[in-house]
Amino acid sequence: MSETIWYDELPTPIGRLRLVADAHGLREVWFETGRHRKSPQPDWIHAAKPLAEARRQLEEYFAGERTRFDLKLHPIGTPFQLAVWEELGRIPYGVTISYAELARRIGQPAAMRAVGAANGRNPIPIILPCHRVIGSNGSLTGFGGGLPTKRFLLSMEDRVAHGDLFALP
Repeated sequence: MSETIWYDELPTPIGRLRLVADAHGLREVWFETGRHRKSPQPDWIHAAKPLAEARRQLEEYFAGERTRFDLKLHPIGTPFQLAVWEELGRIPYGVTISYAELARRIGQPAAMRAVGAANGRNPIPIILPCHRVIGSNGSLTGFGGGLPTKRFLLSMEDRVAHGDLFALP
């Protein structure tokens, strides 16, 4: 017998997000646009209730009312990817770090490319904030939701962090 997987959709300022969860927690957040677009599998169940808390917290985030997520997560990946994704969750709201810094933080300073690849495969963007990882020279680098979305998220967080809620992009 296969595991039950639920999904729901959430309209946001960056487009519709698809949320995917199982009994263990939130597994994925997909962008409507971008390179990692997916469709639900035929055996998945479209249901709002199992994803209600994730929806609520994301709505609060986009309203500038939430700077930390408190959700049960269940990303699926290799031990290395899981280590990178766990560290993403420690990057404070409104702060950016480089891929080199992320590699250093997981104890793999020479693994910048592998860290970049794991960051790019992050199945729970926004909540595990891969958008807060930038190039060492400060440039915005690839993002599954596209660079305009990354720019929007960083700008929104910067404005909220500095108390300028009325100037959201």
